[in-house]
Amino acid sequence: MLDSELKNCRIIIVDDQEPNVRLLERMLGRAGYYNTVGTTDPRQVAALFAESEPDLILLDLMMPEMDGFAVMHELGRLVPESTYLPILILTADNTADAKLRALSMGAKDFLTKPFDQAEALLRIHNLLETRYLHVRLRDQNVLLEEKVRERTRQLQDQLEAVTRTSEHRRTLLGELAAEQSATWAEKVGGA
Repeated sequence: MLDSELKNCRIIIVDDQEPNVRLLERMLGRAGYYNTVGTTDPRQVAALFAESEPDLILLDLMMPEMDGFAVMHELGRLVPESTYLPILILTADNTADAKLRALSMGAKDFLTKPFDQAEALLRIHNLLETRYLHVRLRDQNVLLEEKVRERTRQLQDQLEAVTRTSEHRRTLLGELAAEQSATWAEKVGGA
């Protein structure tokens, strides 16, 4: 069940080299991931993000016009803080500085090119599984919050009903006490 749901996840591939985008699309397709969108223009990522609400972004770092760091910075402004959107960096830049900078900016994993396809697919699976579990937990929390709100409304309604009944009882007891006092006064006054 989980595997089939993961295969339907939306993946955006961003690399300025068309052959790299096609290679990743083929690799993902062979693994059963067909819900992919690839672009060689990193300036399109914001629009693609808004349009497809991806579950994972595969991102190159070294690109003209807008590098992967700038893409992550832009996504940082678009992605709500409570949202877990994994970014897997796939780059030829194997410097420690690039890795540390990317991970500190929100990338969840980092692979250098050329990468082992089996390893890349396992990392993609792991990131998608974490995203899936995060979304399920978020959805369950929303349902739980709604149940709590509904139960709170029910308890408030019951409290209001009890309060009205109690007020009505006090009024009736007051009227009964007044009636008994009047009856007692008549009996005492008449005797």
